[in-house]
Amino acid sequence: MIVADLGLSPWDVLHQGIAIHTSLGIGTVAIIVGFVVLLMWVPLKEHLGLGTLFNVLLIGLTINVLLAMLPDDLPVVVRIAFLFVGTFLFGPGSGLYIGVGMGPGPRDGLMTALAARGYSVRVVRTVLEVSVLVAGFVLGGSVGVGTLLFAFTIGPNVHFWLERLSLEHPEPKTVIGAE
Repeated sequence: MIVADLGLSPWDVLHQGIAIHTSLGIGTVAIIVGFVVLLMWVPLKEHLGLGTLFNVLLIGLTINVLLAMLPDDLPVVVRIAFLFVGTFLFGPGSGLYIGVGMGPGPRDGLMTALAARGYSVRVVRTVLEVSVLVAGFVLGGSVGVGTLLFAFTIGPNVHFWLERLSLEHPEPKTVIGAE
């Protein structure tokens, strides 16, 4: 999505906004923000796993490496494909790695901890995304059509795939306003 240059994901808007005010790369900021978000887990009593630590480190490092390797002059059709594929893959990707029970990433753990208190995953994730989008925008992060697409589809996308790919198969809960 970063290479598509059609709007960053909301968390990357925040990362970019922070990077603008520091001498750090966006991937490095993603790692630091990941560790800060982990501190939010303490009062929520969310549990770390090996997947949590790998997520914090590998996502940011992968961003730094791929941004250095991928061309920035791609045809618009390829950029649009990157945007839609990148946006879609967050759902099944989140469902797969959270579903194996090795620990969610910091941002996903915040989502799952809040959802465990009876809130809908789709609502919690959307509220989190819109909140960090606003913060990132205020800091100067780039917002585009892809940002809005991601912000308003990621909650339902993750919700759909998490229910289907979780190895735990929790009993479905009826939450007022969830559907």
